[in-house]
Amino acid sequence: MKIKNFTRSILGTMVFGLLINIISVQASGDMSHSMKKMKSSHKMKPPFGQSEDVMFSQKLWNKLLQERLVGPNSIKTNPYKGQHPHGAILETIMSDISIGEEHGDVFIKKNYGGKGISRTKVKANRSKWLKAVTVMFRRYEGYDPEDKNFFWVKYKPDGSLHTNKMKMKLAGKVAKGKPMGCIACHKAAPGKDFLFIEDIKTKRKSPKDESQMPEWLRTN
Repeated sequence: MKIKNFTRSILGTMVFGLLINIISVQASGDMSHSMKKMKSSHKMKPPFGQSEDVMFSQKLWNKLLQERLVGPNSIKTNPYKGQHPHGAILETIMSDISIGEEHGDVFIKKNYGGKGISRTKVKANRSKWLKAVTVMFRRYEGYDPEDKNFFWVKYKPDGSLHTNKMKMKLAGKVAKGKPMGCIACHKAAPGKDFLFIEDIKTKRKSPKDESQMPEWLRTN
């Protein structure tokens, strides 16, 4: 009887140990899976600067060139005084354009800067003072509904893209979810339409409409 009890005790201990090992392995596996999921979430792509954003920004720039909204032969408006984070002197123009099957409003801001800059100097030689062209293009419904479906991009004068300190190209849902940046700033615009200047909400349809526009928006 003592041998039988001793054997049962050994078997019981072995079974118990085996169960503990199985539970430990399963727990370890679950933890490993959770860690992988956490790592995966940390590796989620930023909402801007991706290859598809860069590709679309190039299509957008080409369309803006075609419509004479950017580039050396672009429509000229009267420069006005700007402020940070944009240029010291600005030009703003708006229109609506089509890119493929997408059609939407586009708002273009030409940012001028440099020591000794003035409106007169900019009008005399725009290419000398132009530092950046910032664009808001309203894409298809569902692109980014909580931010009015805007595609944000900051171009250099030649149409290539500016980058941030992380060397990320500034095109797409730029700095979405961050406390600072394009989206965070424009969310504060009156009327919750992401536009700061009331006058630019009236789109220029043709030169004959310019008499109804403020001086700084009229062409030279």
